[in-house]
Amino acid sequence: MHVETGTMVFEKNADTPMLIASTTKIMTALVVLEHCGLAEPVEILPDYTAVEGSSMYLHPGETYTVEELLYGMMLASGNDAATALACHTAGSIEAFAQLMNDKAAELGLENTAFRNPHGLDADGHHSTAHDLAVLACYAMQNEQFRTIVSTNSITIGTQTYTNHNRLLRTYPGALGVKTGYTEAAGRILVSCAQRDNTQFVCVTISDPNDWDDHTRLLDWAFDEYEYREVVSAETAYALPVLSGVDELCTIRPESEVSLFLKKDTPVDMQVSLPRYVFAPVVRGAAVGSLTITPADGGAVEVPLVYGSDVPLDLGVRLTPHERFGRAWGLAGHYLFAYYPKN
Repeated sequence: MHVETGTMVFEKNADTPMLIASTTKIMTALVVLEHCGLAEPVEILPDYTAVEGSSMYLHPGETYTVEELLYGMMLASGNDAATALACHTAGSIEAFAQLMNDKAAELGLENTAFRNPHGLDADGHHSTAHDLAVLACYAMQNEQFRTIVSTNSITIGTQTYTNHNRLLRTYPGALGVKTGYTEAAGRILVSCAQRDNTQFVCVTISDPNDWDDHTRLLDWAFDEYEYREVVSAETAYALPVLSGVDELCTIRPESEVSLFLKKDTPVDMQVSLPRYVFAPVVRGAAVGSLTITPADGGAVEVPLVYGSDVPLDLGVRLTPHERFGRAWGLAGHYLFAYYPKN
């Protein structure tokens, strides 16, 4: 899935609900980051350390910050850290699971349900490859989340934790995201990588060959597609100005435009502008449009605006035609100011 646009470029059984093991912690981290400050202290209670499976080796009576526990949860996949964060955030596992499900509903994850923050097998706890991809794309927009999951290793106290995601060390451009495994779920991997301006998220569930499969899938996607800037901040046009202190004004697109395209796809750009305009010209006001049409369809229209002010030259001599044009232009300006189009 392309991160910026959410475009799916390859899928197989993408909507089949399955166990997702510790990739659950993507949602756990996201919910914690949206409800807690990184510096908040968390006291470790005995119940937090009694969770089975992978651990960051917390001990009752210790105190960690939310940030430290997030690193322990996402790098070492600590189920103890996930439990501590959940109870700190919502007061109980059940209440935190409700926050997770509320966030899933907000993101439109229709085939996802959470029962715990760590991903140990539980009835009714499941997701799909598609939903995990959507979740990961969203989470990777969070700067703090992105920093944590892209960290290769970190030392907290006397313990050094190494990220379980081997792709960070073997795949050029890898950015995260999370591994998962239980005997019932098999191996689950959610990865994200970037080359130039293009980012992809890749998800496999119950895949014993996930490292190699992600490498091949990501290579294929980067070979076939790109997120190309077709309108940049340097894109500009010139338009004659009548009765102004300058004879030309600069016209610029209202915003930059990047499109997700198959590589080498031609893009047609059609500019719609008047032959000339009358002063005064106000920077930022709309003057025309730019229509961008890739060869495979899907046109995008961007407003064109004045790039600078051009005041009226009060001393200029006008022909009758120019006086009429100026009056008509000003009348149109005030007409649309008071009676805008529906």
